[in-house]
Amino acid sequence: MPGSNLTRIEAEERKAVIEAPIHYHVDLDLTVGAKNFGSKSFICFNAKPGSSTFLDLIADEVTSIDLNGKSLDPAVAFQDNRIELTDLKEKNEVTVEARCRYSNTGEGLHRSVDPSDGNIYLYSQFEVPDARRVYAVFDQPDLKATFDFKVLAPDSWIVTSNMPVATIEDDPRETLDGTLGDKPNESTRLWDFEPTPVMSSYLTAICAGPYAEWHTEYLNEDGRTVPMAQYCRQSLAKAFAKDVDYLFDITKKGFAFYAKTWGVPYPYAKFDQIYVPEYNAGAMENIGMVTIRDSYVFESKVTDALAERRVVTVLHELAHMWFGDYVTMKWWNDLWLNESFAEFTSTLATAEATEWHDAWATFCSGEKSWALRQDQLPTTHPIVAPINDLNDTYVNFDGITYAKGASVLKQLAFYVGRTQFFEGIHNYLNRHAYSNATLADLLSELEKTSGRDLKAWSAKWLEESGINTIATGLTVNADGTIAELKLTQSAPAEHPVLRPHRLAVGFYNEDAATGKIVRTEQFELDVDGETTIVEAAAGKPRPAFVLVNDDDLTYTKIRFDAESQAFAEANLHRFDDALARAVTWLAFWDMTRDGEFPAERFVDMTLRLLATETESTTFRYALACMSTTAHHYVAPARRDDVLRHVAAELWTLANAAEAGSDTQFQLVTAYLGYGEEGDAAFAANAHGLLDGTVRLEGLEIDNNFTWTIVQALTSVNEMTNDDVDAQLAKKETTENREFAYGARASMATAEAKEWAWDQALHNDELTNSQLEAVARGFSATPRPDLAEPFAAKYFETVDWVWANKTYHMAEALLNGLYPGYADPATLVKLGDAWLDEHIAADNALKRLIVENVASSHRTLKVREYNEAL
Repeated sequence: MPGSNLTRIEAEERKAVIEAPIHYHVDLDLTVGAKNFGSKSFICFNAKPGSSTFLDLIADEVTSIDLNGKSLDPAVAFQDNRIELTDLKEKNEVTVEARCRYSNTGEGLHRSVDPSDGNIYLYSQFEVPDARRVYAVFDQPDLKATFDFKVLAPDSWIVTSNMPVATIEDDPRETLDGTLGDKPNESTRLWDFEPTPVMSSYLTAICAGPYAEWHTEYLNEDGRTVPMAQYCRQSLAKAFAKDVDYLFDITKKGFAFYAKTWGVPYPYAKFDQIYVPEYNAGAMENIGMVTIRDSYVFESKVTDALAERRVVTVLHELAHMWFGDYVTMKWWNDLWLNESFAEFTSTLATAEATEWHDAWATFCSGEKSWALRQDQLPTTHPIVAPINDLNDTYVNFDGITYAKGASVLKQLAFYVGRTQFFEGIHNYLNRHAYSNATLADLLSELEKTSGRDLKAWSAKWLEESGINTIATGLTVNADGTIAELKLTQSAPAEHPVLRPHRLAVGFYNEDAATGKIVRTEQFELDVDGETTIVEAAAGKPRPAFVLVNDDDLTYTKIRFDAESQAFAEANLHRFDDALARAVTWLAFWDMTRDGEFPAERFVDMTLRLLATETESTTFRYALACMSTTAHHYVAPARRDDVLRHVAAELWTLANAAEAGSDTQFQLVTAYLGYGEEGDAAFAANAHGLLDGTVRLEGLEIDNNFTWTIVQALTSVNEMTNDDVDAQLAKKETTENREFAYGARASMATAEAKEWAWDQALHNDELTNSQLEAVARGFSATPRPDLAEPFAAKYFETVDWVWANKTYHMAEALLNGLYPGYADPATLVKLGDAWLDEHIAADNALKRLIVENVASSHRTLKVREYNEAL
């Protein structure tokens, strides 16, 4: 398949032709207009004489191609986003000059204009394969090369890249007309960067604009002084300045933790972190210059969960400097190893090197719940997923690649021993430094250090799909002691593999002095096969609660014995340990969405937990899952009553919460999501919060929270488009424009939904973030009557979206516009019919649709369970 979707076979064939060394000289001209930029690539590479291959390039125009001194006709050589190279020599030189396009979709070289001051900011995003949107390149991870970058930019801008600046020269050629720079007739400067080490093209990066900047340095463990910098938009500089020292400190703690844990000092010349607007992901591990979404610059109050997530994100990207950058996958089938390892070790570093000591509870509630959901979809796949082409890669940035993989690596470290695990990582990094490696290379090193045969382990854990369930069974003697504690492992019929687990079983009882539920004993053991007896438990007094997978050491679903389940349902809010609460709550949520635990009892249990829960991420996910349960899983006849009950309880809890606390903030935010048109009390509370006539002590109505209230009011038709426009006029910023789009789209009228649908699909001027805000607002109104008209329309539009949008925008549209509040039976019927008619569709497209339709299948099944109670 030619064009932008590179297949694995094509990549292997190109790798067989192209030989090291490969070197790029890339010149970018950012002064030619608001739509395009100039790109020139001069590439030196070796090849098999007489062979042919191709370069990747997505460009509006290719003006010249020169191969080994011979000029090629671009109209002939440049087709389907590829440049054909034939009759190669042993040593080759190719020069490509092109005019490429800035994006507003967060792909390639993104251009953003800040409406608050008119400043223009550029940043690159090249994963999976979007370096080709900026320069001609062999864009696959195993064709590592060295790179020289030169960038011509307006004089008032700064330019950053992977390496330190070598020189900055005034450029006398032409002055600008003011369309790019901040000043009329602005002169230009040429930024020349030091050559990079050997690296993959998707890790190269360029950022440019009048960014605010802060600098410090780190004394590296190898004796080098590593320059460090942080950047953000000028309009965010005042807010960011409050956090810069803290973020530098977190990063330095990460440097020290990783160097000590792996025995490999930070390998690169510098380390920058640049917070950029309208970013599709959380962050990207470009070598020496990490890009991070600037919603992590906190101008308004945020939850502790988000503040902790920022720390984990910083440490996640820093971990990639070793795992993913220093040693890189050969092909995208090992993407999971990059992401899982960074997710596992960043959580470990957060828990052990920062003040966020409950990071593993955060991981369980947030990341692991994502993994469990993903792993129970029809689209589940092995951790080592088959990646046949780039489209397969796009859809594998998922809960299995990140969260399940991280859980399994946590299990692997416990299985082989932490010391042996990290000794193996040390050897792996040193053996494959600056090159590409595979999972087999890693397992080989871990086998040497641990003495365990990991081939069978890998076959079951990494190469098979699905998740196991471990259920607890107790036989108790007449005197109350345990006769037998039995663990029974099962697997779903479609993925019938039983895995070996190294785990812990915890006994929990009430502490008479405090009234808290605390762990009183713990047993570590190996679980393998269908049945395992916990021998050490025999003769012990039966505890109030038995928790299999105590400390969350393995990846599994769990089911309790009847007495333990009843005790936990009544007393979860009294559990003293944050991780034990998270593991237990996740099991109840899993039972609820499997149709094994009544939805209304889950709602009431969650409300009790919210009265005392202190771990912010568990709190956040408990609120979210309770909302899903109340809106989708309860019996339809009971839905309205349950929603009103939840709203009333949330408002009561919010008024009782500590003034200014994270708990208060989350509760009020959640309450504002339960508005109902015609509910006078809700409207009065929301209007009162906005105008100050309703006050909760310590609750600050700052910019972002104001927009939360505005959207709550638009969603029940208590504010108009004119009201939204007036609110935006008070402070028009990048973020507030997105909030305004979301507020307009969330209005509970048919006209508003039609407008949002049309804007999301057809307004090409929307940025990626604005498009996502419109889509979220469109689907956020929990009214079946407003969603129903779009059920058939959605499936009629799918093919057009896939054919006309980039992958990231197609994903945002097909997920964001799915009318999930429509009748699930209708969605299931239409969705199954679409899938039957599109057997030959691209796998990546089918996967997006399958997952949305699967959520409707589950809703239907769980509703039926609750209706039958």
